[in-house]
Amino acid sequence: MSEDTSSVTPLPVVGHQYARVDGPLKVSGAARYSSDHSFPGMLHAVPVCATIGNGHIDAIDTRAAAAMPGVRKVYTRENIGKLYRVPKSARDAIIDERRPPLEDDVIRYYGQYVALVVADTFEQATAAADKVKVSYKGQQTPNVAVKLSADERPKADTERGNPEAAFASAAVKVDQTYSTPPETHNPIELHASVATWDGTRFTLYETTQAIVNFRGVMAQMLGVPSENVRVVTEFLGSGFGGKLWPWTQAMLAAAAARDLHKPVKLVVSRQMMFHNVGHRPQTQQRLRLGATHEGKLVSLQHDYVYHRALECDYSEDCGEATGFLYSTPNLRVTGGFAERHVGPATSMRGPGAVPGLYALESAMDELAIALKMDPVELRLRNEPAIDESENVPFSSRHLKECLTTGEEKFGWAKRDPRIGSMRKDGLVLGWGMAACSWIAERFPAAASVTFNADGSVRVASGTQDIGTGTYTVLGQMVAELAGVELSKVNVVIGDTNLPPGPISGGSMATASLVPAVAQATRDAIDKLLAAASEGDSHFAHAATDHLAFAHGRVYRKNESPDSGRRFEQVLTAARRGHVEGQGKSEGTFGQPGKKEYSSHSFGTHFVEVTWQPEIARLRVSRVLTVIDAGRIINPLTGRNQIEGAVVMGVGMALFEETHYDKRNGMAVNSNLADYIMTTHADSPDMDVVFLDYPDLKLNEMGARGIGEIGLAGIAAAITNAVHHATGVRVRDLPVHIEDLLASKVA
Repeated sequence: MSEDTSSVTPLPVVGHQYARVDGPLKVSGAARYSSDHSFPGMLHAVPVCATIGNGHIDAIDTRAAAAMPGVRKVYTRENIGKLYRVPKSARDAIIDERRPPLEDDVIRYYGQYVALVVADTFEQATAAADKVKVSYKGQQTPNVAVKLSADERPKADTERGNPEAAFASAAVKVDQTYSTPPETHNPIELHASVATWDGTRFTLYETTQAIVNFRGVMAQMLGVPSENVRVVTEFLGSGFGGKLWPWTQAMLAAAAARDLHKPVKLVVSRQMMFHNVGHRPQTQQRLRLGATHEGKLVSLQHDYVYHRALECDYSEDCGEATGFLYSTPNLRVTGGFAERHVGPATSMRGPGAVPGLYALESAMDELAIALKMDPVELRLRNEPAIDESENVPFSSRHLKECLTTGEEKFGWAKRDPRIGSMRKDGLVLGWGMAACSWIAERFPAAASVTFNADGSVRVASGTQDIGTGTYTVLGQMVAELAGVELSKVNVVIGDTNLPPGPISGGSMATASLVPAVAQATRDAIDKLLAAASEGDSHFAHAATDHLAFAHGRVYRKNESPDSGRRFEQVLTAARRGHVEGQGKSEGTFGQPGKKEYSSHSFGTHFVEVTWQPEIARLRVSRVLTVIDAGRIINPLTGRNQIEGAVVMGVGMALFEETHYDKRNGMAVNSNLADYIMTTHADSPDMDVVFLDYPDLKLNEMGARGIGEIGLAGIAAAITNAVHHATGVRVRDLPVHIEDLLASKVA
């Protein structure tokens, strides 16, 4: 290999905009999603779902279905084989619906799987599933009531001072209840499982945001060692939390594959998505705020209830941000649940904080109006010096700058606070704003980094890319640490055969990978220096502690990097095909004991809506979001994350709600025609501003997660703007046109 003596300049990789490295695969159709996998002799499975929401199975007649062409077997609880429950104590095997499929004859929610048909083709399996006859006994009306009251005494999440007494004596008060409906995840990619069994080992191609956890759950439920389960997720067509934990279709596909010794594919239908694979639960939240005439909070009480499925222990922590977002000496947050005959709830983008901040930021807007104070100023006056819920400093917090930056860039000073007073092009304008926050922590992670003699670098970790850009940001991290072009980095993820990586949830994957990847890169560099010392005559057997590495080159410490050699030259001279380093880092999330710092990201949303009273037409026209999330590895993909969250927030505020039939518990709008979501036509003009304050207490690159914070607070900013335009205060999402017909703005 010829000597490279060109001048060395650092490669600007981290913090710069790069298009997604996996983009060409996706737009060309070469990216393989779970349901794209196909194998010789593969069979197709279609579940049979309960048509009641509360009762018991009396009998299942499978004779007609079993006799149909192509049908291999019809499974019920009598012949599915043994499946096991995952204990609550299993930290490496998290699942929302612990009950295995087909375990008993009790029907807990409409759509619950009661049988499974496996046939040669999907069409044959679908036709046969329609012929399975299920009769019921003990049928009762399911409880899907919208009005919530806690089944047990609500428990205090956090508490300080005497909030009740302080509220009673407060000069200005707000006491209101806010509600959010059930929302259903509707990613373009349906949940899917392709299972193979070789007599000893399972290989599962899954739609999952957590391949390592998925392996742990499947091993426990199938009753096999975890080393006998391999999980592969090459690409995911979005998840939004709905694909965070395993769902029961995976166990059905695996059990059938084991029984029939054939690959089995099971793709959940769109209608099943509304019952069997989770949703954001309904919430009902009472906010009581007390303040001085000067706008200083003296009391904050947040009491919330959410609905929960039978035999599930999912918790929607609506008070996640309440304890630390604003300063007040007296605070209490309590939470409780109300059981309903609905499918299990699960995490949905920004679980807890998103509905919680809708309520809190709506109440703050109402308080600002009661005080005749600008809502930005109210928030600035209640900025805490520390996290008052934990009594520790923040690792990094720049919410005040988010507020003032957003205020300036949005043009907030032009806002006339009078209802319906602002007009443009014949439309009434409404301006609203809200603050937002999201947790910043790390999960355990491991990774390997390999320098190859062909000049490429490989980084590998058993994590996954759910559409957020993990392939790209992982490549950027290694490109910068190794001093190579991004195009020379090969990112390998999505397989449990790799070093165990973090889940893609809680906006923590990137922050979790930073220390593991950095350690693996340093380990690979140490081995590269050893190879140079031992086998490259250019360095004349220099001791490794006399050598250094920078910008892809090995060089003597007493000389400049320009005098060194590219790592591929070193490996070739040393007759080494590669050197590989390993890295591992511990998590911070959920660790016992008091933490030294409170780690969160912060931000603000400023929203403009237009209101056309003549035809009762409301539209979100403009959104500015300012985010304080540490160092942004890739501003392009980062901005995509915030923009996507804002679009989802428009849906939360104006469109999305799941309706359950009171007669049988069925989701009546279980399709993409009747479940309304934001389209391109509904999307506003968006601007995203990232502040640049690396949070070095979280990891050495200072990166925090951004996938969820963009959705937190946006619904409140929209409804606050709606009130400014129309005078109608909407406290029950989503906004309905019927709500706005009461507007007196003309």
